[in-house]
Formats: sequence, structure tokens, C-alpha cells
Amino acid sequence: MTSLPLAAVPLSGYTTLRVGGPATRFVSAESAEEVVTAVRAAAADDLLVLGGGSNLVISDTGFTGTVVRVANRGGKIDSLGEGRVALTVEAGEDWDAVVRQTVEAGLGGLECLSGIPGSVGATPVQNVGAYGVEISQLLISVDLLDRASGEVRTLAAAELALGYRTSMLKNTERAVVLRVRFELADGGLSAPIRYTELARVLGVRQGRQVPAADARAAVLELRRGKGMVLDPDDHDTWSVGSFFTNPIVTQAELPAVLARIASVVGEGTPVPQYPAGVGTSKLSAAWLIERAGFAKGYPGDTAPAALSSKHTLALTNRGSATTDDVLTLAREIRDGVHTRFGVTLQPEPVLVGCVL
Repeated sequence: MTSLPLAAVPLSGYTTLRVGGPATRFVSAESAEEVVTAVRAAAADDLLVLGGGSNLVISDTGFTGTVVRVANRGGKIDSLGEGRVALTVEAGEDWDAVVRQTVEAGLGGLECLSGIPGSVGATPVQNVGAYGVEISQLLISVDLLDRASGEVRTLAAAELALGYRTSMLKNTERAVVLRVRFELADGGLSAPIRYTELARVLGVRQGRQVPAADARAAVLELRRGKGMVLDPDDHDTWSVGSFFTNPIVTQAELPAVLARIASVVGEGTPVPQYPAGVGTSKLSAAWLIERAGFAKGYPGDTAPAALSSKHTLALTNRGSATTDDVLTLAREIRDGVHTRFGVTLQPEPVLVGCVL
């Protein structure tokens, strides 16, 4: 376990958005035991647990307290019988590296989550999802440190209150994930392809399975086209991925929302909407952003923070942005969508020391 002074650790170097000030104290914990020790040693009100930094927006003033970087590595595969395996992975492992390794090992299930930046430990917290697959569909359990009791516990997936891009662990300080277990198939095939765009690229009908390697390649192709695969030379990838979640509306609210949208974009214009659980529908945040007047690349090449030139859900650092620059743009977009359509977009990343 290493501990560094304030001047050595600007937190911008540990986030994919590349903004954020320094930490008072920075600890890199390289085993689950070191994570537990470091978290227990830090005061409850001045601790920030840092994984891959792909879902964090940290204030320009930084963090007054201890930052514990979860850097534990390792994993194992156990047979569950009947073509199923349990994959156990330490929380500090790089997520996409794990997905790649499962595909190379002939395991199916995670391939549609390829190219997502960040660490394994963050995936159940956020209930990461993409291209028709969510962590909740594959998760068996997590080992975590309960900060209130100081105990290490195992919680089954059903105990985590997993929802759309959320869980009971998100935006709380109640626990730190140490390792994660997934149930995968060992036949070399993907999960059923549910996402229309992915099925089209693969040339198959929705619901069909393909070699997991083919699904991973297609997902990476789609994500690169949207600037959603990290590249240090491409500012379109200097982001937290999707900055806003797709808004969820109840069936009771939906007619009024659609009528408001129609009054702006015109009657008869198709509005993308998808089932989002019993009694709710999900609208497309990107579609709403674009039709509220915010095009790809807004507000232009000279701005320090701008929408990606490839995808309107990504707010990007064009090379010199501060956190304040990013949040100013986010507020403009959120308020613009609300003014036009009466829909309030919610941020997907965790905001540390700042508010939207």
C-alpha cells in the first residue's frame, strides 16, 4: 500500500474526464486486505473511494480528505455445471480487460459490455449496461466492506436493489466493493442479442446468439464510432461516457410528456421510447438533447468543454476544460431540454464536491 502527499496527486490524472483538483492524502491499495485497512483508517466523512475514475466528476478544488484507490487484482473461474461458470474478479481489475479475457476463454455473457471504461468494482454500483445487457442479468454476488460495521460481507445480487444505472450502493458511503462474481456460459456464444443496432451490425435477428468474439468486435466498432472507447489522442473520449441517463416516465405521465414533445417537434414525429419495467417507459436522452438544439460538437471547437462530435450524450474535455466548464455546459443542456420538453435529465456520473 502506497500513500502520497497532496502535491503528487492531482485527481484529474485518475479520471477519464481529466478534471478535478488534488487530494489531501492519496492511498493506493493493491489487495482487498489493503483496501479494508485503508478505508477503516480513514474518517467516515473524508473518504473518497476511487476505481477507474470513469464515472466521476470531481470539483476543481479537489478532495479534502483521503482518496483510496482500489487497485486489487486477480480472479478465478469455478464450474457451476451444465455449461455455466462462476467468474470471481477483484474490484480493482480493469473492466474491459476482464471482458476481453472472458471472450478469449470462450465464456459468454459480458461481451456486449465491451469497451466500457472503469474498474470491475464499479459495475454493480452503477448496474452498468449497454447494448441490451446489464450487470444485474449476470451478477451472482459481491464481497464488500460495510463501513458502518467495519465487517466484510457477501451480498447476493437480489440484495443490492439493482435498477436502471443504479443500486443501493450508488451515491452512498455505506460500503466498498472488494470483489464481484458473475455467472457466465462456457459454450463460446454470446448472450442473446437484444439491441436492434447491434443485431443489424451482426446481421442477425434479435434474440439470436453469435460467437462472443463477434459480438465483442461489433460492440467495440459501434462504441468507437460514438467516441466511447478511451483514446488518449481523441478528445471525444475524454468524458464519463453518457453524462445523462435516459429519462424514465410513468405510463400516467407519458401522454402529457409526448404531447409536449409533439408540440415542439411536430405531430406525427416518432419519439423513441422503450419499456423500462412495470408501468414505466424510457425516453432517449440523446434524442431529446439534439431536438432541444444541442447538436454534436456544441458549442464548438474552441470551447474548453463540448458535446462529443460523435455522440450527444457525452460531454467532453477538449483538452483544457475545468470541472466548472463541464458543469456549466451540463446545466445549459439540462435546462434547455427541460424548457423545451418539460423533461429533467439526471446526471449519470457521481459528482464529488460539486453539484449540477
